[in-house]
Amino acid sequence: MPPVPVDVAWEVAEDDKMKQVVRRGVVRAVPEWAHSVHADVGGLRPDRWYWYRFNVGSSASPIGRTRTLPDLGAPSNRLRLAFASCSHFESGFFTAYRHLASEDVDLVFHLGDYIYESAGDPEAGRPRVHNSAEITTLEDYRNRYAQYRTDPDLQAAHAARPWWVTWDDHEVDNNYANDISENDDPRDAFLLRRAAAYQAYYEHMPLRRAQIPKGPALRLYRDFSYGSLASFFILDTRQYRSNQPCGDSSTNPPCGEEKDPNATMMGAAQERWLYAAMGASPSKWNVIPQQVMVARVDQRPGPEVRISFDQWSGYDAPRTRLLSFLGTRKPANPVVLTGDIHSNWVNDLKVDFEDSKSPIVATEFVGTSITSGGDGTDKPANADAVMAENPFVKFRNGQRGYVTCEVTPGTMRADYHVVEYVTRPGAPKITRAKFVVEDGKPGAQKTS
Repeated sequence: MPPVPVDVAWEVAEDDKMKQVVRRGVVRAVPEWAHSVHADVGGLRPDRWYWYRFNVGSSASPIGRTRTLPDLGAPSNRLRLAFASCSHFESGFFTAYRHLASEDVDLVFHLGDYIYESAGDPEAGRPRVHNSAEITTLEDYRNRYAQYRTDPDLQAAHAARPWWVTWDDHEVDNNYANDISENDDPRDAFLLRRAAAYQAYYEHMPLRRAQIPKGPALRLYRDFSYGSLASFFILDTRQYRSNQPCGDSSTNPPCGEEKDPNATMMGAAQERWLYAAMGASPSKWNVIPQQVMVARVDQRPGPEVRISFDQWSGYDAPRTRLLSFLGTRKPANPVVLTGDIHSNWVNDLKVDFEDSKSPIVATEFVGTSITSGGDGTDKPANADAVMAENPFVKFRNGQRGYVTCEVTPGTMRADYHVVEYVTRPGAPKITRAKFVVEDGKPGAQKTS
């Protein structure tokens, strides 16, 4: 687009034909922010669907659908949500997003790795190819988002439901931690790259204008309630964390650094916010959408231990604080929603994972990737051995897909939906497993 401001009109209606418009306005889209539009619309009725579109001159956007939250504390007997993560453009087609667009859900959480920063490799024989070398500048990141947003299945998923988003690492740089890059680039240079990545993320994501980044800083952790039924505490486990210990590799054995009492996953301010907000929550269910697996999974059967240092397993002290908080303060029915690792898991969470008698304090539902990792497999080669080594793991699956959850006052049910392939389009959806958590009984049970 030309580097000039553009006036964009927006409309919100009570019907899908945009005949009953209830709110409208004009926003000036400026080139400094990639002509993006972030319209905070007030005066809408709670707990109902609305439709919206944008107009520039004689051109109109497709019509999207969104939903308002119930009033704070209002009685609510049912919420359906979905969560997804890890959509690597080169690895395959976004068929799972197309199925997600058809789900009967009220909202969608995206838990990170919406884009990947890696270089395109035309020689790799992948179904699709990234549009450039590894991205590092604001123009690079904008063009990568633009490439991903050309996908019609992703467009359909955005248009069908409101999204609540958070990031992981690939929106910036693989396995970065705070101001430390994967390749230990000079701090000042990396913070310039992080500022570019954060700005492009804000420009392309459904975030409020109050969340506009300030250089390499963007507050993404936040909370909201769905009536009296559920409260959600969305975390950011990248921007503030300590550097990964032990060489940042799951192939290395624990070196002791993972037990550093001064390590942090969330940063002090976010950690205080979480405990204060969750500790005061009156909701029936308290849900933490976040990025990396909380459960301490030993990936090597037998006496040798292998853990992922990029996950909470590399940050023993902050994880113990989190799980101890859940065990002692006992917010009602805590559930963690997790992405990142390109496979499905269901985990019982304990303060001490090595003690079989340690009580269960929460449940963790881990969702697989949309495409990352390629076609995947129903049962990874070492699945049985890993589950035997980690008896708190209730389910493991290596296919692609997403998870839907139905929340009622009595239960929270998670349905794991998968597709058998992503390297070609058109895969049908299969509901691979269903688990339920009952009110007042932490831990998930498999159901039909």
